[in-house]
Amino acid sequence: MPTRSLVAYQESWPIRGSFRISRGAKTTAEVVVVEISDGKHKGMGECVPYARYGESLSTVLDQISTVRDAINHGAGRIDLLSLLPSGAARNAIDCALWDLEAKQSGQTVAELAGIAKPGPLITAYTLSLDTPEKMASAAQVNAHRPLMKLKLGGEGDIDRVTAVRKAAPKSRLIVDANEAWSHDMLEDYIQAMADLGVELIEQPLPSSDDENLSEVARAVPICADESCHDTATLDRVASNYDFVNIKLDKTGGLTEALQMAEAAREFGLGIMVGCMLGTSLAMAPAMLLGNFARFVDLDGPLLLDKDRNNGIEFDESVMHPSKPQLWG
Repeated sequence: MPTRSLVAYQESWPIRGSFRISRGAKTTAEVVVVEISDGKHKGMGECVPYARYGESLSTVLDQISTVRDAINHGAGRIDLLSLLPSGAARNAIDCALWDLEAKQSGQTVAELAGIAKPGPLITAYTLSLDTPEKMASAAQVNAHRPLMKLKLGGEGDIDRVTAVRKAAPKSRLIVDANEAWSHDMLEDYIQAMADLGVELIEQPLPSSDDENLSEVARAVPICADESCHDTATLDRVASNYDFVNIKLDKTGGLTEALQMAEAAREFGLGIMVGCMLGTSLAMAPAMLLGNFARFVDLDGPLLLDKDRNNGIEFDESVMHPSKPQLWG
């Protein structure tokens, strides 16, 4: 007889305005939620299907359905690593299992994982890709924030960052090109970012062009995002990147993400913890990686019109540990 019950469903959360990167824009965050109940306790997890990786709401829900019976009959987080590949579907189930175990045991997920409880974290605040003038206007409104992440798009990026730097001279800056730069741009653009005080450049080239990164000087550290998904991909990127962006929707959950963080340090790679655009339910597990990360980018709820009940408390860019009613 089944000992648990897994249900999965999709939700849509309106974004405040719109969110634009080099691959397009969206006005809603489309997420999948997993609930796993033992009849007394319920664990929850959230994931964001990402088209760049061939995922959609329907494919993720289909993947989840293939392991429903195994989960209902007691399969755990370690079993899940071989039942599903890394990606959004596994993430939602893995995080729901962590949450369920915490509620059953009366311990926090941090205690179960044997890591320090996360304290308040300073998250980057993301500015969508736009014209230099519009990005400068957004930066001016948020110039009090200690760390901003700029979404870039290729041609014109130096003008964009220059405009933002002028509008927010005291903010630390990181930039994310989302694979939009070309090899010919690299040397000039990296040096320009250095001159503008940018501290990190995320995924400048398409993942298929990673080898070109080894040919240029690193005036600014380079971080792998689309090129690095889980522990198995670290070996491929270690010689071309300085940092890796660990996202639970790429690793397939917190279980793999914790293993990846440890392995990344062994490779000598710095760690950034990031997110797709989702609610506090998706950010809460990722916060546990904040203790290992030089850069934290978990501002998803700040970009939404509204968040979940009992969501993470944000004091401007400072995010506080989640409430037990939410997760963990």
